[in-house]
Amino acid sequence: MSSSRRIGVFGGAFDPPHNMHVALVEAALAQLRLDELRVFPTGYAWHKSRTLSPPEHRLAMAQLAFGSLPGVVVDAREIQRPGPTYTIDTLRELQAEQPGAELFLVMGADQARALPTWHASEALLQTAIISVAARADSANAIGTDGHQDDAARAKFEFSDLPPPWNAGRFEILQLPPMAVSATDIRQRVASSQGIAHLVPDGVARYIDQHHLYRTAR
Repeated sequence: MSSSRRIGVFGGAFDPPHNMHVALVEAALAQLRLDELRVFPTGYAWHKSRTLSPPEHRLAMAQLAFGSLPGVVVDAREIQRPGPTYTIDTLRELQAEQPGAELFLVMGADQARALPTWHASEALLQTAIISVAARADSANAIGTDGHQDDAARAKFEFSDLPPPWNAGRFEILQLPPMAVSATDIRQRVASSQGIAHLVPDGVARYIDQHHLYRTAR
């Protein structure tokens, strides 16, 4: 029997997950009226210039950050998948597991602008509705890592994307202003500054207990 379930897909390095990630997940659940939102810590991040923390740490932190939120499932398949991690593979697996479900790919504006560079990006547009975070106070899109650079501050328009990406199915998610960056968090830990106001409590304790980010990365 086909399903009409609405399923969100939110992937990222989560190195570490922070309060803006949590706010985005909560916004997606409410505003997209999702039946379920799957959080996917990245496995081998072929597009990242730096080496990520070991996957078992990032998975554990994701479970601490998101695991208690109603409707959220932290899914480890991308970490368990050998080789590069591609979002299209995850979406196709979900399609096969839940035929007829409507998929919503949740991302920040920085990721949305880079869609043409994604692996099999045209197939992404046919597989999922692209759901992009934007600041509620100004409708300016923001990146999921919290950076407020000039590109992120500029008003994001789907029509700015070149064809065929500008013809995809898009939704805007409204978020309160929140300047949080995983890069900044790692640097703060390396310099012995506090991060309790930037990450969920369980994540802060985990970082301290496992001595993560003691060297800036």
